[in-house]
Amino acid sequence: MSAEQSVGNVKQLLEQVFVKSLKATVPNEPDVRPTIACCTGSFGDYQCNNAMGLFGKIRGTMPEFRNPRSVGEAIMRNLPETEMIESCSVAGPGFVNVVLSRTWLAKRIQKMLTEGVETWAPKLSIKRAVVDFSSPNIAKEMHVGHLRSTIIGDTLAKILEFSGVEVLRRNHVGDWGTQFGMLIEFLFEHFPRWEDENDIPIKDLQAFYKQSKKRFDDDAIFKEKAQKAVVQLQGGEPKYLKAWSQICEISRREFQNLYERLGVHIEEKGESFYNPYIPSVLEGLKNEGLITESEGAQVIKIEGKRIPLIVVKRDGGFNYASTDLAALWYRLNEEKADWIIYVTDAGQREHFEMVFHAAKKAGWLPREDNEYPKVTHVGFGLVLGEDGKRFRTRSSEVVRLVDLLDEAKNRSKLALDQRGKALEWTKEELEQTAEAVGYGAVKFFDLRDNRNTNYTFNFDQMLKDKGKTAVYLLYTHARICSIIRKSGKNVEELKKGGELALDHADERTLGLHLLQFSEIVEEACTNLLPNVLCEYLYGLSEDFTQFYTNCKVNGSAEETSRLLLCEATAMVMRKCFELLGITAVYKL
Repeated sequence: MSAEQSVGNVKQLLEQVFVKSLKATVPNEPDVRPTIACCTGSFGDYQCNNAMGLFGKIRGTMPEFRNPRSVGEAIMRNLPETEMIESCSVAGPGFVNVVLSRTWLAKRIQKMLTEGVETWAPKLSIKRAVVDFSSPNIAKEMHVGHLRSTIIGDTLAKILEFSGVEVLRRNHVGDWGTQFGMLIEFLFEHFPRWEDENDIPIKDLQAFYKQSKKRFDDDAIFKEKAQKAVVQLQGGEPKYLKAWSQICEISRREFQNLYERLGVHIEEKGESFYNPYIPSVLEGLKNEGLITESEGAQVIKIEGKRIPLIVVKRDGGFNYASTDLAALWYRLNEEKADWIIYVTDAGQREHFEMVFHAAKKAGWLPREDNEYPKVTHVGFGLVLGEDGKRFRTRSSEVVRLVDLLDEAKNRSKLALDQRGKALEWTKEELEQTAEAVGYGAVKFFDLRDNRNTNYTFNFDQMLKDKGKTAVYLLYTHARICSIIRKSGKNVEELKKGGELALDHADERTLGLHLLQFSEIVEEACTNLLPNVLCEYLYGLSEDFTQFYTNCKVNGSAEETSRLLLCEATAMVMRKCFELLGITAVYKL
């Protein structure tokens, strides 16, 4: 993914400087792009790593270069004058280490303080993306298995939106299929006057589903009626469509309640939405010669796969593949998406690989994965219990998401009570903070490690106030806000007239970390890895703690400058929280 120049992206600004040097150093190699990376050692802040690769290209054609180091030295000599760079050195086989100017760093941060952290947003080359996430099944409660897709998908959507991309957030709910036959038939039996009601009087839809499923499995006559009900529903029979619609609405209200608690905005376009498009999409694929018959079913053969992609079952019914192909066609042709991202568990990776492969065969997508429009499956690992198995209740039931959030909030509130906050704060403040900390703890714990790994769900670990947890990060932010409040200074006035300097080593370390925010967001975007942002936020908190330990703020000669550095840190932390779907707290 190429990115347009970003005001706040240090790496891109350095690339622009090194482009000029490379042109002067190797004028006959016009296509060489600078390779800039953050330094991990103590030699500098950034490093240009082109020398070794370049030497391999020019060896024998430019005798003035004896080895990679001599290429690196030439790159350093040919750097144009810039206020950005304080000093350079060459290490090992030509690595050009760059130390950024303290004055330049301070100016960049001061500019952000007055113009806003949005000026540090990366600018991506794509205009519109679809993020398909959450996707629960109608008539079933959302459980811990939906947690990861919902949280990861929401964060990816937020990061893309912050980077200037129009994001279509899509909830591909399971609202069409054979299970509705048994639900509708069970409804007719238990609530014969259901059509006279404004709302179907089902108190617990999950229990209703289980009862109808048991009846379906145990009663052959009921099973036959349910199968006929599916035919009536799919045939558009008004009575059956109305019953289906009301069942969907009950589920929708329950889902929406959870989305509101999690602060997640998402637009539903479920399986039923794409159903009318399936016949024409499959007809088009058939005309391209991609669909063949196999053992009574209609399939698309995929190179490298032993089993083909079934798009029409033996009984003539459609399935997940036919719906997903219709949805992909719609997103490409009607919604005009440049990038379509599917956030589901890793177990669905092969299914999506086959769907994407079929789309490439049909010419819907370019052959190369790095060209647009493109599709990406964002997989993730399992949520495990302490026993190393899928996280379940003691009675082996899946953990309901609503219960999990209630528990997180209650534990957070208890911890606040134990610290005497119930006596200091209003009831509303206590409730809001408990919610922000509890829900934030659950989200951050889910996002903080690479999404492809499994993780063990543990409330005690989540709610620790030390280490890489949301509680620690929220405490750090609240502490910064407290420092600013205790100063008695109007920070908005300081932004207008105060001057920021980074003279102390820990001030400079913190300032450099702040400036790397833009490239970190871009990396999280490009690789679709929220943990990159989590790692950055934790590192920023650690750097702030180090700064505050060694640099007195209030009452010091550098008070104005250091208060501005505190405010800049708080602003970037708040933006990170926002992108991760966590509500910042201003006192803890």
